Amino acid sequence: MKRIFQRLLYLTLAAAILFGASLPLPVAAKPADPAPMEVHFLDVGQGDCTLVTCDGHAMLIDAGDDTKGTAIQNYLKKQKIKSLDYLILTHPDADHIGGAPVIITKFEITKVFVSNFEKDNKTYRKLIQALDDKNLKGTTPAVESRYKLGTAEFTILAPNGTYDTPNDSSIALLLKNGKNSFLFTGDAEATAEMDILANGIDISADVYKVGHHGSRSSTSKKFFKAVNPDYAVISCGEGNSYGHPHAETLNTLRTNGVAVYRTDEDGTIIATADGKTISFNVPASETWKAGEPTGSSAKNNTSDKQTKNNIPATETTAPAPQPESSAPAQSESSTPVPAAPQPQESAPAVAEPAPEPPAPATTELTYVLNVKTKKFHRPTCNSLPTTNRQDSSESRDSIIAQGYVPCKRCNP
Repeated sequence: MKRIFQRLLYLTLAAAILFGASLPLPVAAKPADPAPMEVHFLDVGQGDCTLVTCDGHAMLIDAGDDTKGTAIQNYLKKQKIKSLDYLILTHPDADHIGGAPVIITKFEITKVFVSNFEKDNKTYRKLIQALDDKNLKGTTPAVESRYKLGTAEFTILAPNGTYDTPNDSSIALLLKNGKNSFLFTGDAEATAEMDILANGIDISADVYKVGHHGSRSSTSKKFFKAVNPDYAVISCGEGNSYGHPHAETLNTLRTNGVAVYRTDEDGTIIATADGKTISFNVPASETWKAGEPTGSSAKNNTSDKQTKNNIPATETTAPAPQPESSAPAQSESSTPVPAAPQPQESAPAVAEPAPEPPAPATTELTYVLNVKTKKFHRPTCNSLPTTNRQDSSESRDSIIAQGYVPCKRCNP
């Protein structure tokens, strides 16, 4: 009976082939569209911290210094983050790992990635103790290894061996969601950048998290050309003692038409990537102002800068180029100078009336408030909020008393 059934089956198949009948073929499942991904470049002053969320999953790259741990914790809670798939600490400098013990203590974390460079100091020992207390182990991921984060995926690019400095030992990664891509290199400098290029991995990216806070020691020309970004984000503190970002790096970005976003100017920056397009919650910077002093201030501070940063005097004076149509840039210490009052016309010599008492000077001006970022602007500012906006005619002092801070661009 079994043989009869097999013969009937063979005959049926033969007839189908002979008479051109087609058999149904399995259809490959269509891949799901990428879920929206958000990349939050947190304002942690002179340090680094980036939160990535996608399709209900979250990853934190670095955690600022030890004064920022609680602030980062509160930010994550505000974003409704209860656990992290990954905590990536690119290298053991204090401005990248200092806040990590708080995060490790307060959140459930699946994987912790750390650099292969170790330090023997209080900050690093606190990190190790926090990991031990949660029974977590930090490991250094292998180059070219890949990891999922919702619909996104990231590939490890570095470290490519052991180095003599923590900066070159930074973990580097390329994050992709659909057609959108973001490159993170920690504080990797030129040596490590060349080793990343030697891997032969395509590191082109839409968004480049600028290495080492915009220092001239990173973003080497050949490396930048391989990345070829449309956008760049610089995480640095306002008025930091390192002079970040340096003029050379800003020159490279500007001459290549890259839109630059800076935490020292805009605070926390959020990029939203839907797999096809990328948008930012703030406008790109228009200042192109280096962190280094220029002109006479550079001459006055050259000896101090050389002592602190080992920067040659000829490099500290290089300003970022200005477009021909731009107004001259002010130094960081300069303040707007009020216009000189115009002279009054002389009154007639005859029948001079008694002068009227001067009108009281008004203290009320119109300002535009951003109720979310707690910044206030002049109505003519070129970075007025489009959402979370509130117009106000209260005095400047009254607005500041409510917790608002003046915009750094229009200096209201």
